[in-house]
Amino acid sequence: MTRTPTLAPDRVDTSRHRWDVLRWQVGYGTFGVPQAAAPIAFALVALAVTGSARSGAALVFAMTTAQVLGAVPVSRLGVSFNSVRYLRGLIALRTIALAVLTVLAGLSVPFPWLFAPVVAAGVVNGAAYGYQRLLLNHLVEPAGLPRALGVAATLNEVTFAVAPALAALLGAISPTWALAAVTALGVAPLLLLPSVPTAGPPGPAGPPRGPRRARQPIGRPAALWLLCAGASGAAVAAIEVGAVSFALSFGLGPGWAFLFALVLCAGSVSGGIWVSVRNRVPGLGTVTVFLGLTTAASGLVLAGRQLVTALAGAAVIGFLLPALGTFYSLVVDRLAPPHRRAELFALLRTANNVGVIAVSALLALLGLTAALIGSFALLVLATVLVAVYAARVRGARPPADAV
Repeated sequence: MTRTPTLAPDRVDTSRHRWDVLRWQVGYGTFGVPQAAAPIAFALVALAVTGSARSGAALVFAMTTAQVLGAVPVSRLGVSFNSVRYLRGLIALRTIALAVLTVLAGLSVPFPWLFAPVVAAGVVNGAAYGYQRLLLNHLVEPAGLPRALGVAATLNEVTFAVAPALAALLGAISPTWALAAVTALGVAPLLLLPSVPTAGPPGPAGPPRGPRRARQPIGRPAALWLLCAGASGAAVAAIEVGAVSFALSFGLGPGWAFLFALVLCAGSVSGGIWVSVRNRVPGLGTVTVFLGLTTAASGLVLAGRQLVTALAGAAVIGFLLPALGTFYSLVVDRLAPPHRRAELFALLRTANNVGVIAVSALLALLGLTAALIGSFALLVLATVLVAVYAARVRGARPPADAV
């Protein structure tokens, strides 16, 4: 039987117009523009500056690594400030850093100079995501969160499909134009962010004096779902990052790489719509099934010798991604103390990025098969651990954790 987890009692202004929720959702969708467009935009800039597009991967790696390292400390810095103002400050800093990068690229400065603004943009990105997600609790009642997150996931997938194409189109004219467009679109969340009078500091009275409470472990249940988020990210990355290798392995030209990303994206958009319409939080048993199906689909991609089976596996992974991502977000919401919610949301995005980094490294060092095996192994581990956890919860009297 499906149970809806009891989220911490945020104050939600029920008189707030749905327009504010729509603004948040569009802002959430556009928030990922810089990260989605970065691989192509940075590659084009690197090609213009160094003569090699491969140098752009170093910029992407620097930005992603900075995001992973900065997620927790930057999130903790904001626990004593108004959440909306702090988020606006983080997005403003990211926008300034991207604008500096655009100017430096336009001036054709030496390539190493580009790393400073790239790192500055990345270091605040994870925390900004955490605070962006935190604000939704002040706009939507707990019963409506699955639908709101499903819509946001759909818009996010559209962003990750459109942003690279836009960067490629403008980059064909000028790499600087591509960066300028990324910078302009990246400021959209700042302009769309609604005013939220109830969004004070994440903690009721700020964090307690001293660092001891802030440094408490996040707990095994939260760590389990972070691991699952990383496994989901790895499964998606194996297909998206390895798209060109997939195309070549099936005897297609490199230009057919878009087919794999397109099928994955179409499945994810469909899954996001399904989550929005359904508007229910799956129980642990259902989540275990979803993870099992994702693992089976990953195995199908790994073992498939036919193009159709590989595409079918990618479609299943994409379709289940919004349901799993929504569950991870809601369960972390429930498990996190109020003053650490933004931090845990940032860690959720960080875990996803770690999965992407791990698979990308395997792909670069050992090839496509190793990347697929690595993502499949992570999914198997996550599925087994969730199944064991679900069995323990069902066996408890009364249940220790519903999620």
